[in-house]
Order: sequence, then C-alpha cells, then structure tokens
Amino acid sequence: MSEEKKPKYRPIIEGAEQLSLGISMVVAVLLGVGAGILMKNWFHQNWLLWLGVFWGVSGALLNIYKAYKKQMKSLDELKDDVRYKNYKPKTDDDDDDSYDGEGKYE
Repeated sequence: MSEEKKPKYRPIIEGAEQLSLGISMVVAVLLGVGAGILMKNWFHQNWLLWLGVFWGVSGALLNIYKAYKKQMKSLDELKDDVRYKNYKPKTDDDDDDSYDGEGKYE
C-alpha cells in the first residue's frame, strides 16, 4: 500500500496494539497455568503444573520480545526521516553561559 493510501485510523489501531501487550502477557501466563493444572489433574504429576507455568512465562517473554522488535523497526524507519536528520539531543553543555544565576542574562 502506498504512503498516500494508508488508512486514516492506522495510528489508533497501532496504539491499541501496543496497549494490548500487558493484556497478552497476563493471558499467556494464565493459559500456561491453566494447561499446567489440566496436565497435573490428568496425569497426577505435580511437576507438570510448573511446566505449564514455565510455558506461560515463556510465552509472555516472547510477546515482549516481539513488541520490542516491532518498536525498534518503527524507530529505525524514523531514523531516516528528513524531519529528524538535524535533531541533536540537548546536553548539559548546551546551557546558556550568559546567565548569572540571579535571574539576569549578561
């Protein structure tokens, strides 16, 4: 899809997708715990509960990693944007040296 034909609601959808990261983490852990409890009850092995917990936490970490990679990709696209070519972060050295500390500029 070309740059001119992007849907006008795309930023809203992308924002909602980023907000859903926390929900997806909770769901992943709950699904893992649920699978662990189910396997524990079926096979009568207590360690299967912890296997489910491990799967859930691993799924949550995978969701975080995927969101991180997607965010870095979008920031890399902005890096080459002409609007940000001459942007330099302000450092402490950029302070105005003519300020005398009493509210007056020399």
